[in-house]
Amino acid sequence: MSQRHVLYPGSFDPVTLGHLDILTRALALFDKVTVVVAATGKAGLLPVEQRVDLFRQSVRDLPGVEVHSFSGLLVDEVKRRGATAVIRGIRTAGDYEHEWTLAGVNALLNADVEYVYLLARPAMAAVSSTLVRDVIAHGGPLERLVPEPVVNALAERDDTGA
Repeated sequence: MSQRHVLYPGSFDPVTLGHLDILTRALALFDKVTVVVAATGKAGLLPVEQRVDLFRQSVRDLPGVEVHSFSGLLVDEVKRRGATAVIRGIRTAGDYEHEWTLAGVNALLNADVEYVYLLARPAMAAVSSTLVRDVIAHGGPLERLVPEPVVNALAERDDTGA
């Protein structure tokens, strides 16, 4: 029997507890989840190598998870990694519209890739990397928004002035 393998793409700048919730729920549906951290994107808080490292630290106890960086087209990465699907979380109607558009374009590029969407749990619906970056900019507490490795890395960053 073939392994059910899904890619979980994003900028993850930084990874949030909402991202981890989607990931753990994806593990209930798929045998293997490969997180692919976009090397380029809309953010800019952390370099891609650090985002990959922090995600790996955050999931080190979860079997069936790999974390890598990627650049290029997502449909090409799905094929390269041997996955058959992409999983994404949806928090808002705006997320749905954005994902609908992306899935449509990606289907034109490779119709063999399936897209699976998980609705954010209500407690996590407000948590986004953008919101977290805003909390960071204003010196707010992060413990209820991001995993411990991210809290620690950002605290070290503040201590060193980096």
